Amino acid sequence: MECKFSCAGRICKGVEVNKQDKQTIVEELHAAWSESSAGVVAQYRGLTVTEMGELRRGLNQAGVSLQVVKNTLARRAAEDTGFKAAEELFTGPVAIAYGSDPVGMAKAISDFAKEHEALEIRGGVLDGKSIDAAGIKALANLPSRDVLLSKMLGSMQSPISGFVRTLNEIPGSFVRVLAAVRDQKEAA
Repeated sequence: MECKFSCAGRICKGVEVNKQDKQTIVEELHAAWSESSAGVVAQYRGLTVTEMGELRRGLNQAGVSLQVVKNTLARRAAEDTGFKAAEELFTGPVAIAYGSDPVGMAKAISDFAKEHEALEIRGGVLDGKSIDAAGIKALANLPSRDVLLSKMLGSMQSPISGFVRTLNEIPGSFVRVLAAVRDQKEAA
């Protein structure tokens, strides 16, 4: 039976998958999750196929992948990865987003969840540690990686620019002192 949903050829309800296909899915997920530093688990019950497509597109723009997979296969794929911490969230129909930019992922999925009440964020994983839905929302409220890097760079440059101004002021002060001494000698 061919999959007629937009799940990128993955496991859908009502589609039979043979043992070799299941093993391939587990291996692919395991490899992807081993390279990912963060993940979000969300319950998608009530979303239409069109809405799931919107969610996938939004996450892909943020550099995040989304997988809908049977919970037993997700548990097997999570072995020896940081996603093992989220194993307790693999119940019911869940979609698992994963990638290397936790803030971008949290923003993208939280923004979608605000517009679509059917998507319920259950929790996730950050660097091998389990975080709850409130933690995901807190991550979503952080500035983006680029903004944080620019703020950090500005903070690092501030002392250096102050030091350079001080160094520039020393010769200027010396010249003003010499000019004052010259003016005193000329007046005398």
